[in-house]
Amino acid sequence: MKPVIIQPPQVDWLTGAFAQSKILSKTTRIADLAGVFADTSAWQESDPRQAVYDVEMLDSQTSEGNLFTGVTHLHPGRVGSEFFMTRGHFHSRREQGEVYFGLRGTGFLLLQPESGKACLESVSPGSVHIIPGYTAHRLINTGTAILSALAVWPTIAGHDYAALAQGFSLRVTDVEGKIQVREVQNG
Repeated sequence: MKPVIIQPPQVDWLTGAFAQSKILSKTTRIADLAGVFADTSAWQESDPRQAVYDVEMLDSQTSEGNLFTGVTHLHPGRVGSEFFMTRGHFHSRREQGEVYFGLRGTGFLLLQPESGKACLESVSPGSVHIIPGYTAHRLINTGTAILSALAVWPTIAGHDYAALAQGFSLRVTDVEGKIQVREVQNG
């Protein structure tokens, strides 16, 4: 009997592009990010059609024990002085963790546990980020090129954006060409 050899999905490690598989894609634009950026006036003055990030995912069955694999491509840019970022979220099932792998570009992964102090991890090609359960997370692009990160997470984890209605406790901005991190009260 001849064994069956299956060609699994492929990812280009330099660009984060998937090949040879069914891909689900979503683009998040400025208009989709109401309340995310601190400078509401600058957000309102931004082009609502401007793409902030794209997510591509391998199609997976949502059930206990299965995993999603996806790549976030976060564009460079700012709203006011604040760098482009993903919406950020907790998992609906808080105990579920996630892993990010930096593919290209530079920026930060903002981590904020339910109880505890927020921190930033540098994201760059080759970086590996273990996101524990009970921790909100957001990507921030501080560079001039697209920041791409591959992520793997349980299909049953879900996303809880509402828990962050007050925002994260850290903001990352560009002040006269220098990256500044500041703590904020209630997001």
